[in-house]
Amino acid sequence: MKKKQTAMTMSGILLLTTALTACGGDKAADGGSKGPAEDNKPYPITLVVNQVGEIPLKDNDMEKAIKAYTNTDLQIQWIPSSAYDEKVNVMIASGELPSLIKLNYTPTVIGTLKSDQFWEIGPYLKDYKNLNAQNKQFYDNISVNGKIYGVPLFRDLGRAVVHYRKDWLDTLGLQPPKSLDDWYNVIKGISLGDPDKNGKNDTLGFMMDKKYNQDSGSTLTRLSVAQGGPNKWQNDNGTFTPEFMTEPFFQTMKLFKRLYDEKLINQDFAVVDSTEVTKAYESGRAGIQISGGNAQSWMDKLVKVVPNAVVDAAPLEGPNGRRLPGESGNNGFLAIPKASVKTEAELKKVLKFVDQLMDPKMATLLVKGIEGRHWADKGEFTEVLDRDADVKEVKPYRDNLPQRNEYYNIAKPAKQPDLFRKNTSIGKSNEQFIVPNPVLTLDSQTFAERGKELEQMITDAETKFIMGKIDEAGWKAEIEKWRKAGGDKLAQEYKEAYLKTKK
Repeated sequence: MKKKQTAMTMSGILLLTTALTACGGDKAADGGSKGPAEDNKPYPITLVVNQVGEIPLKDNDMEKAIKAYTNTDLQIQWIPSSAYDEKVNVMIASGELPSLIKLNYTPTVIGTLKSDQFWEIGPYLKDYKNLNAQNKQFYDNISVNGKIYGVPLFRDLGRAVVHYRKDWLDTLGLQPPKSLDDWYNVIKGISLGDPDKNGKNDTLGFMMDKKYNQDSGSTLTRLSVAQGGPNKWQNDNGTFTPEFMTEPFFQTMKLFKRLYDEKLINQDFAVVDSTEVTKAYESGRAGIQISGGNAQSWMDKLVKVVPNAVVDAAPLEGPNGRRLPGESGNNGFLAIPKASVKTEAELKKVLKFVDQLMDPKMATLLVKGIEGRHWADKGEFTEVLDRDADVKEVKPYRDNLPQRNEYYNIAKPAKQPDLFRKNTSIGKSNEQFIVPNPVLTLDSQTFAERGKELEQMITDAETKFIMGKIDEAGWKAEIEKWRKAGGDKLAQEYKEAYLKTKK
């Protein structure tokens, strides 16, 4: 039986490879008409990416399919993630670079891009249908001085979605919140209204962990933006103001102070780990959250403890409609070194290869794997056949090559529960409602040297205000300390960098 299955699988792979070869062979190397006969030879491409799980076997079936469709001799070097940036820096310094390399948006990499060691690809994107079809914000988020040097490894630009216990809100006669008053009423209702009907005061509307106000997942930023505030910084024609000096942010912070004072949120939020907060939601002790994940994950864990629980998802909205902070939208980007790709003609061949990876057949391969081995066609949907094989054999390529999951060039979605689909749909449509972070790609020496220190000053002050350790006057005093410690200089450097990009 095993021999028969193996034969069928290899037969399927052979048919796939043959079909992909046919599909890939009728396109020119630079996106135009067919070139000379020698252009039909596989074009050699070396690629350096970080290791995801185990290193795939050399010349495995995934790679064979990619090579056949793109007509390339693809050679991949996998570097352990823990040493990746360090190894890449060594490669850049030595000039021993592949034709395509995954870079992360770090100060060292940004400095290298400024030194003209990589091709600026922005002017060429219009010639590649798949690359050109993506939201411009993806590229803006990895630009350096207004120039684009790579193709992002795409991730959602706006992941924030409201997840909530629908059964509890229905019991309390409440709707997903929009205004800050709504948030207060929903959180208070869940905390004090005994939504689980057990006669005990053992539920909380909302819970936070010690990183509640940090990075792209900041609860304060997400709610403030929904109320009309900026994403991290506000840009008024080149004058930059941090979010925490705006009124929407201050009102959001006051909401959480009120919730804390009335014991409607967890009193240990300043010290508790995210894992503990997650456990509370999954055990049925908390009712609403803003998450970058999928509501289905919460539902799957929760129903094991509370079989009748119902979780739902809703867009993050404010009084004036949907509005949420935009995120970086990438897991690094693929850049093309000039040391190894020396001519414009070679550049176009590499870009053609990257563009082809987003064609329907390649998009399906990267997202789902090989039909008959990793997934099967079930009519309206596709179905995963072997999740372990997907993680081991497909995920390394899915994580390191450009694809938009099921958002782009995927004919049939995978079979998923309705809640999963709803959450994914909200995440996809979020792109239309994001507020970009205006300083994401702006240079600042102060930020490079003291950015973390300055951020910590403010995050500590936010916590003190919410916990009542400082009042409004004390909050304003903390802002003044931040300004004198380098905050004003930071804002000025952002202004100077912004004006340079406009020249």
